[in-house]
Parts: sequence; C-alpha cells; structure tokens
Amino acid sequence: MSRADQRARFWLHVLVLTLVLIILFPFLWLLMMSFKADSDIFAWPPVIVFTPTVDHYAALWQGNFPKSFANSAIASIVSTVLAMLAGVPGAYALSRTAMRSEKSLSLLILSSRMAPPIAFTIPYFLVYRHLDLLDTLTGLIIIYLTFNISLVVWLMRSFFDATPRSLEEAAWIDGATLWQGFTKIILPLSGPGLAATAILCFLYSWNDFFFALILTRTEAMTAPVAVVNFMNYEGWEWGKIAAGGTMVMLPVLIFSILVRKFLIQGMTAGAIKG
Repeated sequence: MSRADQRARFWLHVLVLTLVLIILFPFLWLLMMSFKADSDIFAWPPVIVFTPTVDHYAALWQGNFPKSFANSAIASIVSTVLAMLAGVPGAYALSRTAMRSEKSLSLLILSSRMAPPIAFTIPYFLVYRHLDLLDTLTGLIIIYLTFNISLVVWLMRSFFDATPRSLEEAAWIDGATLWQGFTKIILPLSGPGLAATAILCFLYSWNDFFFALILTRTEAMTAPVAVVNFMNYEGWEWGKIAAGGTMVMLPVLIFSILVRKFLIQGMTAGAIKG
C-alpha cells in the first residue's frame, strides 16, 4: 500500500470516528448525567470528572418505574410473537399466490404503516373506551399487533419471493405436504429475514410513546411514558429522567448488539442477485 493510500485510509478512519462520536454524544451525555449528583448536573461549566452515584437509579426502582418497564417488555414481546405467528404465513401465502391484485393488496397491507399515527388514535380511543380496553396491556398488544403484522407481511414477502420455488417443488415430489415444505424448507432458509423482522417489530413496540401516552393511564403505563412523568409542575427531576432514559435505551442497545449479525444479514438479503 502506497503512502497516499495509507494517508487516505487514516483520514477516512478519523472521519468515521468523528461521526460516531457525534452520533453517540447525546447518549453518552445522558449516561453521564444519570450518574451525576444534582449539583453536578446543573454545574457550569459542565463537570466532566465527578464522583459517580447510583442514587437516581435507586430512587427510580423504588417507585412505579419497574412496573412500567415490565409493561413495555410484556407488550413488546407478546405483540412481536403474535405478529410473527400471523404475519409470516400470510406473507408466504401472498408470495406464492398468483393474483392480479397482488400488488394492490400488498400496498393496502402496508398502508397502515404509511398513515400518521394520529389518524388511528381517535378511532382506537373510542373503540377501546366502549370495550374497556383503555389502560390495559391487552389494548397495547392489539394496537402494536395491528401495525406489526403489516410490517411482517411486507418484509417477509420479499424474502419468500427470493427463495426458489424449485426447492418446495422438490420436497412435494418427495412426499412433503405444503405445510412441511413451508416449515422445513422455506423457514430455515429465511432465518436472517425472520430475525431482522422480529427485531424491527420489537423495537417499534418498545420505543412507542404516542399510543402508550394516549391509551394508558397508570396500570398499563410503559417505560417511555413513565420517564415523561418525571417532568411535573414541581420541577423536572433530571437525575431520574436521565436514569430512566438510560434504562429504556439499554435493553434495545444490548439486544441490537447481540443480534446485529442477523439484522445486517436480514436487511441486506436479496441486495445482490446472480
């Protein structure tokens, strides 16, 4: 490698590192704030070297935040599992069925994700009020499931379209049923797509704030909404806000790091053909 190439690679690494630091700066600042005492949080100039404290986390877990955190986990996991169970077979059927209105049907399925959330809020609120589903985990799971199914069908259909049908036909010739060909041939080959789709569904449900704010009060309150409740008329509890924000962000960050391989494979599958 020539000296010019080495110099170009060096500056490229510097540029990438700078961009990463800029992107991560708000998260790092939030993490630092969660370990600062109240006097250090409001100090000017900002205190970089300080004595860490876990008082904000201790106060956080002595209140109602653990219940809200559990509500987020339950609603996200259950809605993701149900969406995958219902959406994956639907995507397979849509991929393997020859219909004139196939593209229109796919666009109709995706339309629930194209409209702004406010368009669905009032109808859901009115229906939930009559069905006594306001401030319930069941209500949250239903609305997350509604939006996640369309995402599952849209994403998984592209993976099934990229899977050669000759593999299924060979299995049918050997005596396999339609269901066996789907579960034993197609699903294993679509592993990265299944993982990526499940991850995106979980992240959407976990990070949701708008629907949880409108459709819950106290019993089914989720973690993102609970963090906002630390902003009250008596003052903003910045230590708890930072600790709560860190706790909400941490599971998503850890989960994304653990499954990043499947996420990258799933999002790039089908990008190169031939």
